Amino acid sequence: MNGFIKWLLSLVLIGLVGMAAYTFIMLNWSYGSGDRAGYVQKFSHRGYICKTWEGELAMVSMPGTMSEKFLFTVRDDAVAQKINANLGKKVALKYDQHIGLPSTCFGDTEYFVSDIIVLEE
Repeated sequence: MNGFIKWLLSLVLIGLVGMAAYTFIMLNWSYGSGDRAGYVQKFSHRGYICKTWEGELAMVSMPGTMSEKFLFTVRDDAVAQKINANLGKKVALKYDQHIGLPSTCFGDTEYFVSDIIVLEE
């Protein structure tokens, strides 16, 4: 019985280390990156246990046309403050795409904004 408990604990420990390594790799390796321009129309800090900054960028290709929405997540509080300071202005968001994250605790979307550039005041 004692050998079985050691084997079971070893198996659980290997699983936890493997999950931690997978999460670390997925958060630090980017599948894609790019820029999106538009107007931030919604930005909030939400979640019960894991609080994340979630936003919505309205991308307008031509005046008078329906805007496309780009949903994004911000992990850095300094970037979140820059976005809050520029709500209502046309901005460009630089983002990295992280796919395969094991939970929504890291964000509701796979697009993580790393910087903001104000295009017009």
